[in-house]
Amino acid sequence: MARPAGGIEHVVAARELLRSAKTAAELRRAQAVLFPLDLGLSLEQTARAIGRSVNATCAIRTRFAKIAEGVMEPPRVKTTLRNHALADLEREASILDEVLADAQKGGIVVIPQLKPLMEAKLGKSVALSTIYRMLARHGWRKLAPDTYHPQGDVKRREVWKKNCPKP
Repeated sequence: MARPAGGIEHVVAARELLRSAKTAAELRRAQAVLFPLDLGLSLEQTARAIGRSVNATCAIRTRFAKIAEGVMEPPRVKTTLRNHALADLEREASILDEVLADAQKGGIVVIPQLKPLMEAKLGKSVALSTIYRMLARHGWRKLAPDTYHPQGDVKRREVWKKNCPKP
């Protein structure tokens, strides 16, 4: 004879998670707790209903109980982990404030010229794409493309425009 499911003290938290679930994993966690308690399903039936093995379902229930009791931290979204970050978000913001002081007053930000300054502040080599992503992360965006190359010859450009055949 199967013993009744434990964890009745976590029903309220599981129902709240069921209402606010944004991912399939969150939904499965809530269902793994609620199905045995509300519907009287066995662990095998619950596992079949949520599409996991019996061992995985048992682990999900145990993990939910530990999180609800405060023994364990809830799982975090991978994008919030920032495992390869060069600096935390506050430090990034302070570095950008220092480096982009002129740009905040309406100046132009040229990323290749910004690269050595960022590398000096961070103390590490930084790819241009990293700087672009850092700027985007902190709300900076490119407003307009350059209309001409900074090292271009204005006179030659005007001559070319005059002599260019019109379609």
